[in-house]
Order: sequence, then structure tokens, then C-alpha cells
Amino acid sequence: MTTLRTPTLVIDNIGILVTNDPTLGEGPLGIVRDASVVIENGNPGTGAHASVSPTVIAVGPSGAVADEHIDAAGACVLPGFVDSHTHLVFAGDRAEEFTARMAGQPYDGGGIRVTTDATRRSSTGELDRLVRRRLAEAHRAGTTTIEIKSGYGLNIADEARSLQVAEQFTTETTFLGAHLLPAEYEGRSDEYIDLVCGEMLDASKAHAKWVDAFCEVGAFDEDECRAVLDAGREAGLGLRLHGNQLGMGPGVQLAVECGCASVDHCTHLSNADIEALAGSDTVATLLPAADFSTKQPYIDARRLIDAGATVAIASNCNPGSSYTTSMSFCIAIAVREMNMTIDEAIQAVTIGGAAALRRSDIGRLTPGSAGHVVILDAPSYHHLAYRPGVPLIRETIGPLGGF
Repeated sequence: MTTLRTPTLVIDNIGILVTNDPTLGEGPLGIVRDASVVIENGNPGTGAHASVSPTVIAVGPSGAVADEHIDAAGACVLPGFVDSHTHLVFAGDRAEEFTARMAGQPYDGGGIRVTTDATRRSSTGELDRLVRRRLAEAHRAGTTTIEIKSGYGLNIADEARSLQVAEQFTTETTFLGAHLLPAEYEGRSDEYIDLVCGEMLDASKAHAKWVDAFCEVGAFDEDECRAVLDAGREAGLGLRLHGNQLGMGPGVQLAVECGCASVDHCTHLSNADIEALAGSDTVATLLPAADFSTKQPYIDARRLIDAGATVAIASNCNPGSSYTTSMSFCIAIAVREMNMTIDEAIQAVTIGGAAALRRSDIGRLTPGSAGHVVILDAPSYHHLAYRPGVPLIRETIGPLGGF
């Protein structure tokens, strides 16, 4: 009887390898120099539907042998980026809104309805095509695991349809029926929240891993968001929350109270908010590209990190407030504007994002972890902030999508 052996891939001659395991190398990033990584099933294709997920089986000095070989030629190698907050299922764009905002018009979130109208009008095939294109762009930019929210359907059929599109590409799907009050429910938010917690959730829950809500003035209040989170939990979904984007509010405290895996934006934080996050396992997911696009103040991430909170960075890719899939861009902003070191920013886009998804198999390169790898066209990860806007991802290995 012939036993089929799983093929292996070695990435060799790595100048700097970031493992995110201090037991394997130097400092918190676990840096190994002159290294190699051996991956089982290491080149199964880059699509989300690879039949077997690649797995790291060895990390060590250069010179390892495998069936296939990639010469890193002294370049830096990182875990694939984990983008734990995106809104990829949408049609249309809002370039004119962005242009007006750059000219001084404030951001209030109301443009979500423009995207909702375009998304409802689009065929499922068109939404599928658009998501595939955005995912390919993200993969070229080093992202290997991505979360995708609904939130631009805002009715029973289109919320479920959005999640059905998303689940083709990632297991990290999030039901965001409570994104904004649709125009047809103006003045009747209580009725809409009842719909979200009832028929809309029932139609969507089979296609979602998470539930989310936008806790903000102009969106939904604390009690409405609590009702959505409670209903999602009862339906077996994990909890996430948008909070504290446009001003101080109850979002962070609600997220911690409810045990959310992550509270996202966190642009405006009180000392009590930071203390609550530091004393919990709720991740503070920062979205620097959204603050860039909306001209919001950048958060001082140093306050969170020094307090002991877990921090993630995500792209928040969406058509209105952050139309980018580039995690490298987010890293550069975090280092330049948010008082983070480059090492902290690298952790935030890898193991920080993994923590926000309650995952321990991604965001690191250690034996047994997912073999999701980014090879830079640079000798050090410092270049991701040092050379902003330059496409420094030489190759991305491993599926995009959390499989």
C-alpha cells in the first residue's frame, strides 16, 4: 500500500524572521536571523478554497531541505497579516463624499445609506466579483486572514445574501444588521432593532460566526446595541462591537461588559475605558486608515499599550471611511501618528488581529501554526513604516480568508 506524503516547502536564507514567539528568538517578536521555515502542504494555492491549510512544521537556521524551495535572499519574512475588521461586500463607491470631506465637510456615517442602495440593486454575481477583486488586492498586500461584515443590506434578504457571499471566502463572517438605521425605518429604530434581533438574525446566523453593532450617536444607542449582542449570543454567535469612533460614548464599556472579542475604532477613550480594556480580554482594534479618511484625531495607542490592553490594527476596508486593503499603510500611520513602535504595530497586525478573532493558529510562525507567510522586498520589517506607500510585499504564501 502506497502512503501519500504531504509535500513540503522551505523558505530559506531569511535575513530576519518574525515568529511572534519569544521562546524561539529575540524579543517580543521572537526574531530569528539567518533562518528558514518549513511548511507542510506549503504551496496549495493562494485561494481561500485550498483543500488543506498549510502548516509550519519547523523553524530553524538556514539550510533546511524540503520538496520545494524559495530563496528569500536575505529578505525579512513575517506572518501573514490578519485583517480583523472589513466591510468588503458592497457596490458603488463614495469618492465624491471623500473629496467633500477633504474640503471640510464632517463625517457623520450617513453615507452608509448610499452604499446600501447600491448594494441592494446589485446582483449576487456582481457582489461576488467585487469581493473577489478586493480580496486579491488584499492578498497581494500581505493579508492572509480576513474578517468580512455584512451591513450594507439592512433588510432580511440582503443581509443574508451579503453573508452568503462572504462565507465563500472566509470563516470570519460577521452579521452587522445594526450598522445604521435604513431610510425606510426613519423614526422607528425600536421596530428595526426588533427586526435585527428576530427575522434578520434568523436568516443570517447560519452564515455568520460573529454579530456586531455600531454603538454611536447617529447609529444605535447602548440599549439597542446590548439587545443585538444578547440576541447574537443567544443564537450562538461571537460578539464584536463598533464603539467610540466619533466621540466619547458607552461602546467600550458595553463591549467589555458583554465579553466582546473586540471593540473597534476606539478613537475617543476615557481613562475608565482604557482601564476597562486593560482589565479584560476584549481587544482594542484600532482603525488608523479610517481616522485618516475621516480626519478624526488619531488615538494615542501608547495609553492602551502601557496600560496592558491588547491592541489590534485592521484596515476597516469600506467605501465611505477607509477604502484601502493595505495593512502596510495602516502600519505606517500607526507608527507615525499613533505613538506605536514599529514592533508594536507589527504585533498589532498579526497576533493582535488573531486575538481579536480569538484565534491562536494565525499571526505567528511557529511549529503547528498556519503557514501563512509574507516575504518582504526589504531586509527588515522596519521598512514597512520607513518606506510608506512603496509596495514591499514580494510574495504572500497561504490562503486569504481564515481557512
